[in-house]
Amino acid sequence: MNAQGRLLSRYLADLPQGRLEWIGVRPERKAPMVVVEQCQALEGMGLQGDRRLRGRAGSGRQVSLISREFMRSIAAHLGRDSVDPALLRRNLVVSGINLNALRYQYFQIGEAIFQANALCQPCSRMEQALGDGAVVAMLGYGGLCLRVVSGGRVAVGDALVPLPESALPSSLS
Repeated sequence: MNAQGRLLSRYLADLPQGRLEWIGVRPERKAPMVVVEQCQALEGMGLQGDRRLRGRAGSGRQVSLISREFMRSIAAHLGRDSVDPALLRRNLVVSGINLNALRYQYFQIGEAIFQANALCQPCSRMEQALGDGAVVAMLGYGGLCLRVVSGGRVAVGDALVPLPESALPSSLS
């Protein structure tokens, strides 16, 4: 874990649990999102049914995560009431937790363990999906890129539980 991650980990015990609200996978590049109620997270690869499974093993962008709270901010910046999560092209939508505090941290959703790393920056495709100003509206609110460090089933309704390094299986710490 890097220095920023170690600093944030001091406050991990203060983070409440979040909740998984939505799951979407993209079978192909530029294809519409397919909404699912559950799926398998595959260690070192990503989510079953998502195009990222065909990518490089160990990539830092195996899964993308955004929060309902970030989505509300994006909608407000765009002058909308809401934004459809499928338009944002993120895999997981959670609520009830500050995503910025999860950066570089480990957490569990359902049976799977993830590690958050890079910020998930908006791409120019957001302008096509959401209209002019979408990239600017998403800056700082694009969510996080995740690695799947231990695979398992994830389902809508599962808790997002922050994990201190001491709680990780010995194979991960």
